[in-house]
Amino acid sequence: MTENNWDSIYGSDQRPPWDIGRPQPFLVRLAESGAFTGRLLDAGCGTGEHALLAAASGADVVGVDVSARAIAQAKEKAATRGLKVRFEVGDALNLAQLGAMFDVSIDSGLFHVFNDEDRAKYLASLATVMRPGGTCHLSCFSENQPGDFGPRRVTQAELRAAFSDGWTITEIVPAVFEVIPWPEFPGGQGQAWLATIVRT
Repeated sequence: MTENNWDSIYGSDQRPPWDIGRPQPFLVRLAESGAFTGRLLDAGCGTGEHALLAAASGADVVGVDVSARAIAQAKEKAATRGLKVRFEVGDALNLAQLGAMFDVSIDSGLFHVFNDEDRAKYLASLATVMRPGGTCHLSCFSENQPGDFGPRRVTQAELRAAFSDGWTITEIVPAVFEVIPWPEFPGGQGQAWLATIVRT
């Protein structure tokens, strides 16, 4: 989707299902475990809940999203909460534009929006800004989510194949995305994978 597509989603009367107004619980648990330290990138940060969670945990955070409307909302939240985060409108397929290197990255629902070609571009982009030994915490819809509404489903095998060169996957565990209940998500949940991936 283009920048204008995402802006129209964030500017609509109905919030997108992933914009729940709080961090995903599995990322809260990661923050509580001390996983969010050093310089941290939130790629596809949306309205900033996870970037702000990381900043509150003591990380030096940059959040990037292609939607100017989402970034404007994220900046407003940061000001209201008194948290320092660098929020930038930018393309996750060209993260080098940020001019920074990172120890940790968060991907909450970005990887699964890309087609195969852009998926490869995204991983190459991410590799340019992650320090050796840096950790990516990636969550995506899994094949355990029924139906085909929303993002494409991702299997563990696809994750392992995508990160087979220059990365080491240390763990892939089931997770649950909390979402705003829509007809397609009547229980307000989506089945996901949470992968921990180290840049080699």
